[in-house]
Parts: sequence; C-alpha cells; structure tokens
Amino acid sequence: MTKKSVPELLSRRAMLRSAVSLGAVALAAPALAQDAFNDLIGSSRRGNWDDQFDANSSRSAVGVVSNNPVLGPEAPTYMQQAIMQYQQIVSNGGWPEVPASQQRMQIGVSDPSVQALRQRLMISGDLPREAGISSAFDSYVDGALKRFQARHGLPADGVIGEYTLKALNVSAQLRMAQLQTNLIRIQTMAGDLGQRHVMVNIPAASIEAVENNRVVLRNTAVVGRASRPTHIINSKIYEIILNPYWTAPRSIVEKDIVPLMQKDPTYLERNNIRLLDGRGQEVSPQTVDWFAPKAPNLMFRQDPGKNNAMSSTKINFHNPNNEYMHDTPQQGLFNKLMRFESSGCVRVQNVRDLTTWMLRDTPGWSRQEIERVIASRVNTPIKLSTEIPVYFVYITAWSAKDGVVQFRDDIYGNDGNAELALNTTNTQEQPSGSIGEDLLPRN
Repeated sequence: MTKKSVPELLSRRAMLRSAVSLGAVALAAPALAQDAFNDLIGSSRRGNWDDQFDANSSRSAVGVVSNNPVLGPEAPTYMQQAIMQYQQIVSNGGWPEVPASQQRMQIGVSDPSVQALRQRLMISGDLPREAGISSAFDSYVDGALKRFQARHGLPADGVIGEYTLKALNVSAQLRMAQLQTNLIRIQTMAGDLGQRHVMVNIPAASIEAVENNRVVLRNTAVVGRASRPTHIINSKIYEIILNPYWTAPRSIVEKDIVPLMQKDPTYLERNNIRLLDGRGQEVSPQTVDWFAPKAPNLMFRQDPGKNNAMSSTKINFHNPNNEYMHDTPQQGLFNKLMRFESSGCVRVQNVRDLTTWMLRDTPGWSRQEIERVIASRVNTPIKLSTEIPVYFVYITAWSAKDGVVQFRDDIYGNDGNAELALNTTNTQEQPSGSIGEDLLPRN
C-alpha cells in the first residue's frame, strides 16, 4: 500500500488524547476513513485475504478494559469529546447497515456482507482503515469485532450473533443521542464522590471500586430485571455481614416455599431453613399443616453456609428499598449475557475481593481473617470504621480517559428510544413476589 501521511496514521486513542487541546483532531479519523474507502475498495494490490495474521488486532478487545472510572470530575469532558466525534460521523453520513448472512459470520468466512462490516467497524474506529475492504473475515476483522463487542458489553467472541448484529445496526445518529442523554447523567455525578467509593452501573451490570480516581477492582454483577429494577441511589456502605442469615419474605413463603413443602416435605431441612416463632423458638416443620388455607405465621430463616441464598457475604448500605449487595451460590449467573434477573438486589462476583478492599481500614479484618470467619460458618456482622460512599447509577454510554466510547443495552428503557433496548432480556423468567424472591434456594 502507498505510504500514508503521519496524520492519517494517528490512532483513534492518540487523536482523543490530542483532542484535549485540539478538539478538531479528534474528528479526523472518521473523515479520513470515509475519504479512503473508494481507493481501498478499488486497490488492485489487495488480495482476498490479508498477507499476515495481525496479532495486535486479534487482541484489541483487551484494550477496552482499563482502570479509568466511568464517573469523576473529568468525565463530562471525555463525554463531550465523544459527542464531537459522533457528530462528525453523523455529518459524514453515518455507517452502513450490516446485512444478516446465511452462514455463521466469524474468522475464516468469506461473504459479501463483510465489506459492509469492515466499513462499519472502520467508521466507529474499531478497525484500522489500512486493513482494507474485502469480503474476507480475517484476523483484522476478528480483532475489530471483538473490540466492538467489548465496547458494547457483549461476549467478545468474534462471532456476529443476534445481539451483536443488533448493536452494529444501531445508527450513528441514535448513538450520538444516547451519548448526549448520558452526558446529563454524568454531569450530575461530576462532583467529589469520595477518595474511596463504589459505583454500581446498572445497565453494565458492573461494579467499580474506585480509589484516587482509579478503578482498583471491577466486579461483574447481576442486577434487577426490568419489571423489578434496581433503584438509583447515593448512599453509604456501613456494614458487611459474613455468613449471613437469609430470611424469606412473606410473599416467597406463600407463593413458593409452601407449595414446595406440599410437594417435598424435606425441602426446608435440605436447604437448612429453620422455622422460628415470635419468641425465637424453633418449630418443627412436621408440626405444621402445609395444606392449611394460610401459610404459617412463622419466620423462615436459612442458616449460614454454602447453600445460603446469599452465600458468604451480605453488604448493607442505607436505602429505603431493602436492597443490598451479596454473594450467591449460583456463580454460573455471572457468565450469562443477560445479567438482569434479580428482584432489585445486586449479586457480586468475586465478592471477597471487594469485601477485603472495603474492610482495609477496619482493624482486624485482613483477607486471611475474612476467609477464616467464612470457613467457620458463624454469622458475623462487621461495622466499617469509615462508611464508604456507594452510587447506583444508570449510565448506558460513556467515554473515560482512555477515549474508548462504550455503550450498553438500555435495559429499563430510560433512554427514550426502543432501538437502544436490544431486547437482551427477552428470555427472562416472569417475576413474582417481592424483593429477595430471586434468592429462593432451589435445592
């Protein structure tokens, strides 16, 4: 290929860094890529496949994850730079729609629709324009698609599935509007959030532990389903309970546990759930008429342990919704694309890492001591020496210091356009009961 000028070779990230002082530079990549499409398509020297495997391109999804927090005093500036970039993309005509293909679209495939895919990924800055336009789904396209998927919270597998295709075909104009909507949300959180704080981004189903404006821990989460959403709050974490008890809400007792006991009288025993009367005295399940018109007026309390609905940990913060963060024995939930299926509370993957960080300034609670207490199965409430600010936010689009523009599914439909809700929650089970029912033991 012909030798390109230095401005043409500037990476998207470099341009965004330069945009702090020269905003116009951040707008160059889309225009340059658009101008180069014709000669790229018509280049006679390009074969059907790239000459070599591009290892950097294949690993490009890794660069999407960084220690830059979503929120902070500089976040509105980064968002404004992203909006400028997308305004330029829109003024240049946006990006083409990627057609569906009859074959599985992944590396090694040759298909006419890959030309539109390449153009789409070039305009959004995921694919270097020197990769060219062809019908080959090569390593360059594989790496670019994985980067795109990572930026949109999708599994970075390099395969165009249903949700990846939907995300690719959201228009540039709509993405720009999404950025503008979220700029307002981010501006409201641009003050001092605290030297150490926790941020739960509901649409991303992700948790950031932030210290000195750097993410020191990032945890995958499961948040509330659309019909029972996790609430937006600003609060403080005041307590961590190791080996928590779980008390079943009355609605779960009536709608779930009683029918289960009618079918299987050993259900409570197998799940270590005890019946307690108003004086705290234990009542034998054998003395209860499980076919009575009303459920027994007893407390259903599950002992601490591996089968406990909150597993090892419960994290309490001040809020009027009876919501909290907690561990779960169902660790497979964190591997799912659709992590929007709780009844409002937030399940935390690798919760012990987060707990260790929270208890760092509380004397006597090293990681070793935390593990020892969890192994003991003894219920242990711990008051934090200093309460830690926690923010539950609804951010579906952002751009941090690294200049990577990220989007997420508008799971609660708050962004004002149905196309931004990619329907990744369609296959969820129908909810019933109240907050906590998602915790019902299933053994």
